[in-house]
This record gives sequence, C-alpha cells and structure tokens, in this order.
Amino acid sequence: MGKDETAEESTRLDLWLWSTRLYKTRTIASDACKNNRITINGQKGKPSRQVRVGDRLQVDRGPMTQDVEVKDILSKRVGAKLVPDFLIDHTAPEEYERAASIRRTNRIASPSREAGSGRPTKKERRELDQLMDESAIDLEAFEKFARAMGRKR
Repeated sequence: MGKDETAEESTRLDLWLWSTRLYKTRTIASDACKNNRITINGQKGKPSRQVRVGDRLQVDRGPMTQDVEVKDILSKRVGAKLVPDFLIDHTAPEEYERAASIRRTNRIASPSREAGSGRPTKKERRELDQLMDESAIDLEAFEKFARAMGRKR
C-alpha cells in the first residue's frame, strides 16, 4: 500500500503540466522543463521532478510568466472546466493584459495574407525580398506590398 499512497501524493512535473492543460503535449511540457522555462519553489524544474500539493510553479510563456500553485495531484488529462480544481492561478491580471497587448501589437505589425489567397506569387516574393533588403523601409513600397498581401492600410 505504500506505493499507492506515494503515487497519489506526487506526480511527475511534465505529466502534471500536461494534465492541467498548461501545455498541449507532454513532450512540449518536458522540453519547457529542459529549457529552464519552469521553476518549482524557486528551483529549476526537471521533467522527472515530483510535484506535490502546495508547490508553486513559475511557467515562462514567452511574453508573460504564469505563477500557479498545485492544488491537487492528477496523472490524467482533464477537461478545461476541471482545471481550476487542480491549480490556483496567482498570476496578476496585469500580466495577462500586458501579454494580450503584446500579441495584438505583433499581429498588427506583421504582414499576413488573407485566408484562402494562396501562396505569394513570384512577383510578390521578389517585392518582399527587395523590401527586406533595403536598409530603411520605404513607406510607399511597404504600402504597395501590404496591398499585394491583401491588407488595407
């Protein structure tokens, strides 16, 4: 019985991160641990590290760092509605707002093609290469390129 009790008291870090839907796959969760994006109680989190109730995790997610506390242990992935039963999110609301504004800015700043417009033509690729080769961005050339990509400026 000792084995069963310890299995319920803790679980692997990568498994818990995947189970609570902080990462889409367990492999991505494991890679995040290996790349020092996860700290657990202020220490580097290895994928095999055991997670226990009450542990605090800092998850570096690009433009923001999410701060969560382990509320309960699980070893199987749960539905999104059940996630609050297993973790407490201590991340400040300002952090979420800042990350959302950075994503919005990046989405507006990067040119994108309209859905269904297909791949760029050879002419459009040349114009893009020429635009990227210039040291200073010519506003007129950029607007022409943006029109070609289907974006209104």
